[in-house]
Amino acid sequence: MTSLIAEVGHGSKKPTVMEIDGFRGRLIGAGDADYDIARAVWNGAIDRRPRLIAQCIGTADVVAAVRFARDHDLEIAIRGGGHNVAGTAVCDDGIVIDLSAMRGVRVDPAARKAWVQGGALWGDVDRETQAHGLATTGGIVSHTGVAGLTLGGGIGWLMRKHGLTVDNLLAADVVTAEGELMRASEEEHPDLFWALRGGGGNFGVVTAFEFRLHPVGPTILAGPVLWDAAEAGEVLRFYRDFIRDAPDELGTIVKFTTAPPLPVIPENLHWRPVVMVGACYAGPVEDGEQALRPLRACGTPLHDLVGPKPYLELQSALDSTVLHGWNYYWKASHLPELSDDIIDVIAARAFSFSSPRSYTAMFHLKGAVGRIAAGRTAFANRHASHAIIHHAAWRPGEDFGDQETAWARKFFAALGSFREGVYVNFLGGDEDPGRVREAYGDTVYDRLVDVKTTYDPNNVFHHNQNIHPS
Repeated sequence: MTSLIAEVGHGSKKPTVMEIDGFRGRLIGAGDADYDIARAVWNGAIDRRPRLIAQCIGTADVVAAVRFARDHDLEIAIRGGGHNVAGTAVCDDGIVIDLSAMRGVRVDPAARKAWVQGGALWGDVDRETQAHGLATTGGIVSHTGVAGLTLGGGIGWLMRKHGLTVDNLLAADVVTAEGELMRASEEEHPDLFWALRGGGGNFGVVTAFEFRLHPVGPTILAGPVLWDAAEAGEVLRFYRDFIRDAPDELGTIVKFTTAPPLPVIPENLHWRPVVMVGACYAGPVEDGEQALRPLRACGTPLHDLVGPKPYLELQSALDSTVLHGWNYYWKASHLPELSDDIIDVIAARAFSFSSPRSYTAMFHLKGAVGRIAAGRTAFANRHASHAIIHHAAWRPGEDFGDQETAWARKFFAALGSFREGVYVNFLGGDEDPGRVREAYGDTVYDRLVDVKTTYDPNNVFHHNQNIHPS
């Protein structure tokens, strides 16, 4: 029997979830004690109430849940790590196909490959691959989901040396809108494989990924250097020149933030507005020391945390600054090389937030990211120099929502004339629909429409940054 709910007892209004044919995981409805926990995602500002949460334990469960949703004309949301700021992993009055119990990772160190289930987090992947001194480009927070980050492109510390996450994707197992299981690779369904590498969750439910791995660590040179916010302009002008000839091994992220109250940061700096340049050198530590020496000598740093450390430590260092359940709002874009005008805008607006948990982050692209031929994957805008995100954040109960949202929007608008596309994973939940096309450009977007029309002509998978079928 595949009925969704049934009334229990005479006059009872409490819904009880019934079985989905062939489903072996757990089904959770509004009457279950842990319903609120199961429907919660990383962004605490998201409050949606699905009719059913199907917690899958394997690919067969995903197939059964997709077919059940189609048979009952239910809205579908797909949950991997649940980390997307727009909250697309959960829907109202539909079914959440939840892969969060599917977190297995298997590594073949000789072949330098990893097989990763669709509900895994990057901490799961890093833990298994680093046991062999291997890694692939992943997120910068260990509780980020593998699936969402990968399908949107995948930027991280290693991208300038080893490419984006999608540049290291070798194959994927996909459950289509018809409830069919396919393997997508360069040899099998290559059009679908192309679209999965940057096109988001538009084309099916990916239940497993196969990644290429690279020798990394386990000890690398990494860490941030902090300067006072008043030095933002000076630091950015130096940084612009510094990264122009930086080796591909050097990944950097600039944050305009308040110094978090972490044990590694002196107490007198806690919550002080700072410019923070984080670095990761994906090569020999001694080479990294030489490469980073000029940056560490710039101006008058308040604190320098660059040093040899386990790659695993770097990958989880920011976890406590973006906790589950806080409220988040993002605006983002890609930028060209930093001109004086861009630097002036950033320096003038970056620290006008109200919540001490808000920040702006700017990721240096180029390197291996820019050397991949345009159109080889669905990730576009490879010519851009930076991805910038205005990250408004405040805890539940704090009265910062309107101020922080306005700050992010105004900052975004001030950079409008410099925008060169956007990273689709940074798009929020209230974006103009045209921004999805902006993430890809016309040529890639139109090709994505063709693939969408082939594999999901009825737009079953539309709880995402949606690409409409023709």
